[in-house]
Amino acid sequence: MEVAITGAGGLIGSALARSLRDDGHTVLPLVRPASTGQRAGTDAVRWDPGAGTIEAGALEGIDAVVHLAGAGIGDKRWSPARKREILESRTRGTDLLARALAGRSRRPSVFVSGSAVGYYGDRGDEVLTEQSPSGADFLAGVVRAWEAAAQPAVDAGIRTVFLRNGVVLSGDGGILPRLVMPFRFFVGGRLGSGRQWLSWVSIDDEVGVIRFLFDRADVSGPVNVTGPSPVTNAQFTGALGATLHRPTVVPVPAFGARLVLGREMADALLFVSQRAVPAALTAAGYDFVHDDVATALRAVLGERP
Repeated sequence: MEVAITGAGGLIGSALARSLRDDGHTVLPLVRPASTGQRAGTDAVRWDPGAGTIEAGALEGIDAVVHLAGAGIGDKRWSPARKREILESRTRGTDLLARALAGRSRRPSVFVSGSAVGYYGDRGDEVLTEQSPSGADFLAGVVRAWEAAAQPAVDAGIRTVFLRNGVVLSGDGGILPRLVMPFRFFVGGRLGSGRQWLSWVSIDDEVGVIRFLFDRADVSGPVNVTGPSPVTNAQFTGALGATLHRPTVVPVPAFGARLVLGREMADALLFVSQRAVPAALTAAGYDFVHDDVATALRAVLGERP
């Protein structure tokens, strides 16, 4: 199988590429001119979403395309310029890639495009499936535009799947190492009230889901890529503390995080409540490697009870 991946140097992309190569598949990373951390060479496809250029011919006859590229939402404070970059890095890249795939005479069997549970906005205790309506905040708007940008591929008849990812748990990157640090120094605790829901997925299941979707011709559209048992922040904090053998008695006050990050960013990343469940994956018969957060944390952090 030949799979093209954007964001192949990122947390999910690198794990997916490694898994595919270990099983003998061919991976073609899409690499921007000034990119680092991605495998470049004769097996790389050049593209530049900002300039609107792509080596479209290299995608002829490819079996599957996985699109994971986009500016990090938690890397920098949200200035107006940064918010524009978060949006455009997703919409421009998705539109460019979708149009390139639609223009091939031998199109891929599936286009797996990144998305997020941010689509749903802040929803309290409501259980969220793929049929739930979108929210109204900044990130919900970004995700709506992100998914809409793939329409050229949909119109061309390419099976298109949107990965509405929850928080991906990995010891190698993402948000988890940042959360672990205060626990190492015995100052870990819940965020704010701790009542907000967290939809999580282990990196093993993230990769497993993507590979599962390659072969499921009956699955298209949005797919919540989340573990089957979402938890509150207080429950997550307790599980993380138990995994690291640390107390969880120093809560992080909401006002402190808002002072550091700005209210909009802090609320969207730390205090938002999203209780998303993987209804589409469950219906399709996906078997989760880690179906509870304690097991997932022990696996990705290399800890044992």
